[in-house]
Amino acid sequence: MLEETHYYFNRAAKVLGLSDKVKTILLTPIRVVKVEIVTEDDKGKLMHHMGYRVQHNKARGPMKGGLRFHPTVNEDHSASLASLMTWKTAVVDVPFGGAKGGINCDPTVMSTKELQAVTRKFVEQIKEVIGPTQDIPAPDVNTNPQIMGWIMDEYSKYGGFSPGVVTGKPLQLFGSPGREEATGRGIMIALQEALKDQGKTLANMTVAMQGFGNVGSHAARLLAAEGAKIVAVGDHGGGVSRVNGLPVDELTDWVREHRTVKGFPGGDACSGSDVLTWKADVLIPAALGDVLTKENAHDVQASIIVEGANGPTTPEADEIFQKRKILVIPDILANAGGVTVSYFEWAQNIQQFRWELDHVQGELGKIMRKAYRSVADVAKEKNLDLRTAAFLLGIRRVGQAALARVHISEDIPF
Repeated sequence: MLEETHYYFNRAAKVLGLSDKVKTILLTPIRVVKVEIVTEDDKGKLMHHMGYRVQHNKARGPMKGGLRFHPTVNEDHSASLASLMTWKTAVVDVPFGGAKGGINCDPTVMSTKELQAVTRKFVEQIKEVIGPTQDIPAPDVNTNPQIMGWIMDEYSKYGGFSPGVVTGKPLQLFGSPGREEATGRGIMIALQEALKDQGKTLANMTVAMQGFGNVGSHAARLLAAEGAKIVAVGDHGGGVSRVNGLPVDELTDWVREHRTVKGFPGGDACSGSDVLTWKADVLIPAALGDVLTKENAHDVQASIIVEGANGPTTPEADEIFQKRKILVIPDILANAGGVTVSYFEWAQNIQQFRWELDHVQGELGKIMRKAYRSVADVAKEKNLDLRTAAFLLGIRRVGQAALARVHISEDIPF
C-alpha cells in the first residue's frame, strides 16, 4: 500500500515539478514508533502484540490520524496511511499534519477486558510522543468511542486532564456531537457536489456499497434520506440487494445484532464482492483498501466512485477508471469529513466549550464543499483527474507551510 500512496504522490509531484530531494523530504516520516505490548488474557496467559505510530508531517499543525486494531497493521501500512492523512488534512485545510498507527491484534476474538488492557499498555508505551499539541489519535478500523475513552483516561494519568489528546470520544467524555456520522456525511456532501457539476441530484440515484460499518451505514442512511436508493450492500460476511432500494434503518438494526449484512431478510442474498461491479449509478467502497484492482476495474458499472475507505483503488485500477471516464472522488477528499469533525472536537476540547449539532453539521458542510470546489478548480485548471488534483493541492499547501517556517535559498516550486 505504501508504494501505491507514493505512486499517487509522485504523479502530482511531477505536475508541480518537484525535485527528487524535495519529494524525499515530503515523503519521509519525521518519526516511526514501534512498541511491544505484553499483557495477560482472561485466563492469565501472556498475549503478545506490536503497536505502531507513524508520524509523517507536522508543518501545518499537530499530527492527526486514526488507530486501527487489525492483524494486518504493520509499519509500512501505517506509514502509507500517515502520508495520506498529511495530504487529507491539507486538502480540507484544517490545521493538522498526518499520523497513523494501531495494533496488530484481532478485537473480534478478544474480551472487553483484554482489549482494554492492550489499549492502555499501548498508550503507556507511546505517551511521550502523543498529546493535544503533538499527535492526536482517532478511531479507525475496529476502534470506537469506548476505546478512545480508554486512551484519554490512560494518557490523563500522566499528562493531567487531557480530553484533547484523542478525538472520536463518547459525548460523556467530551466528544463532539456529529463525530460518529461525520465521515458518512462528508461522503454524501462530496457526492452532492460532484452531481451538481453534472446537473444532477441524489434523488433516485442508485448506490452500491461495500462495507456497512460506521462509515457505510451512516453514508447509506444520509443518502437514502436525500432520495438515493441503496440497491446493494456487501461486507466480510456476504451481501444483500434490492432493486428498489434496501430499507437502511432495518439493515442497520440487523447488522448491529448480527455483525454482518448476510442473512438480512429484507433483500436478496448476493456475494459481498459482487457489489463492487453492481449495476448502479454510484459505487462507494467503504471497507478496507485495495478492493478495486485491474482484475475487476473493467467490470465496474458505476459512473461515479466515492472512496469511503482509505486506499480502496490500486493505481492500475485508477488508470482504467480514467480511461473509462469514470469519475473517482478520492479518499483524501471523500472521507475527510471524519478528520474535519475531529478538528471541531479538538477545538471544543481546547476551548472547553461544546458546539451544538447543527453548528457542527453546518461547519462540516462549509469545509467539505469548499474543499471539493478547490480540488475541482485545480483539476479544471491543470486538466487533471480529481485524485491528482487533490494530491497536488495537499502537497502545495504542506510545502508552502514548511517553507514559511524556515528561510530556504533553494528555489522550490510551491
